[in-house]
Amino acid sequence: MKKALKWLVGISLFLILLIYLFQVDYIFSGVRTIYFTGNNTAFISDYKFFDNREIVASSPQPWSIHEQYNQIEASEKLKEINKKRKTKAFLVIKNDSIIFEKYYDGYNESSISNSFSVTKSIVVSMLWKAIMLGHIKGINQPVSDFFNDYKVGLASSLTVGNLASMSSGMDWSEEYYTPFNITAESYFTKDLRPVILNRKIVNEPGKSFKYLSGDTQLLGMVIEKATNSSLSDFLEKHFWNPMGAENAALWQLDSEENGMEKAYCCFSATAKDFARFGKLYINKGMWNDKKILDSSYIDLSLNPVFEKSPYYGYGWWLYEFEGKKVFTMNGHRGQFVISFPDENIIIVRQGEFNNKVEEGKGTSDLQHYIAEGYKIASSIN
Repeated sequence: MKKALKWLVGISLFLILLIYLFQVDYIFSGVRTIYFTGNNTAFISDYKFFDNREIVASSPQPWSIHEQYNQIEASEKLKEINKKRKTKAFLVIKNDSIIFEKYYDGYNESSISNSFSVTKSIVVSMLWKAIMLGHIKGINQPVSDFFNDYKVGLASSLTVGNLASMSSGMDWSEEYYTPFNITAESYFTKDLRPVILNRKIVNEPGKSFKYLSGDTQLLGMVIEKATNSSLSDFLEKHFWNPMGAENAALWQLDSEENGMEKAYCCFSATAKDFARFGKLYINKGMWNDKKILDSSYIDLSLNPVFEKSPYYGYGWWLYEFEGKKVFTMNGHRGQFVISFPDENIIIVRQGEFNNKVEEGKGTSDLQHYIAEGYKIASSIN
């Protein structure tokens, strides 16, 4: 028994040595945060295990409540998928009034939830604001103006627009269910900035779309440096309070001291406050009588950048439903903010799981949420 125990201790120490030797010690944080909580990937309440920066809501503007609020019954299909996928919030807004609002499993209108890559659309919005304020010259400004690491080779042609359109050519593997990859390292590292700056540009930037979280993180670092402000402070000043958010939000950091926001993910807020970004883009950058973003940037965001990738603009996903334009903010495990611009409809879904079956093999959950949310909204005048 003692011999076996010695072997076990010896093997454990050897594995720990290898982890440090190959500089993957971030795995300890991953094991503690993910696997010891019974998960196999990041989850919507994991912000509780990380350092966060608070975005304060100081000027709340509650949504109007429609006179037929919650009088439309969810279809059996919607009930089934919400139960099966462990939906926490499902919200439908039409003409700036809430018509359907349901919460599940102890969540309520004040519950915040990790949005994962929904955050990417927010960061691109912040880019537009930084350009409007003169902190960044435009989408063609080289990233090398901000970081010397990008002055030579293929990296020398990398622009902030390439980052916003997911066309950097960066060496990056987008994986969510394995601990030994760059996506996991960026999620659990205590020093995110050098992790990103160490990634090489291996393909010519600006040629094609490839979804890479590293692009948005580097974009966030550009905004941080250009504005001389944390992303959280910039968002709070120029979006969260002007847009009347009702609740405080949290943005996950790599560490407490001089922490960098995880720009590619991990902004946690309520369903009703996420819906505000749908309204902002439906209204072409206006919030009531205040211009938050110039309409030209909204048009850039909501039109394809590459002909071969008609489903993605600058930071936003682009679809059609029954001949109607739809644009969305999408996040891991099925976080969605869905907007019908012509019909002034916004649908928000927060939850635990997402079925991504596509390409003729079935219908994805996103398509179901679009169809069911639109059905509810269409029942209201």
